[in-house]
Amino acid sequence: MDLVVEVYQVSGGFPSSELYGLTSQMRRAAVSVPSNIAEGAARDSDKEFLHFLAIARGSLSELETQLQLAQRLGYATQIEQTAAHIDTVFGQLGGLIRTLKLRNVRGEG
Repeated sequence: MDLVVEVYQVSGGFPSSELYGLTSQMRRAAVSVPSNIAEGAARDSDKEFLHFLAIARGSLSELETQLQLAQRLGYATQIEQTAAHIDTVFGQLGGLIRTLKLRNVRGEG
């Protein structure tokens, strides 16, 4: 959820003409990450949780692309911190996915 706050702060300085464009897309992608993690965690099986984690990872990839686009368009100049944050969350998701898959292989899930 810290990443969501960061994305809101970064996108807050975008031109008003982007309110329904890139600003909205970035914010939706960012919000989708913790939302899908939470929804998946509330499901009854690891299989369902893994499905929602995959969706979260896809949203994170979208966000990364949108952040790079914002930089290319000159809307965001200092993206290194946010890009590093995205990489960290991506790694955390990957670790959780690997753990759940391993647990299922072992028959613990």
